[in-house]
Amino acid sequence: MSLFGFFKKDPVQTLEKQYAQLMEAAMHIQRSGDLKAYARKIEEAEAVQQEIEKLKAAKGS
Repeated sequence: MSLFGFFKKDPVQTLEKQYAQLMEAAMHIQRSGDLKAYARKIEEAEAVQQEIEKLKAAKGS
């Protein structure tokens, strides 16, 4: 680990933040009544969640 490796962002944390933002956006879309847009936003969030799980699995190996 390099001296500045400590400052490097963890990709899992970045993706988790993105996931939270997508879920919040989905909630607002759902409240507005646009269920098709809500479904698309949930699909995006699920894709991010799958990527998080892949990265966590790779770290655990």
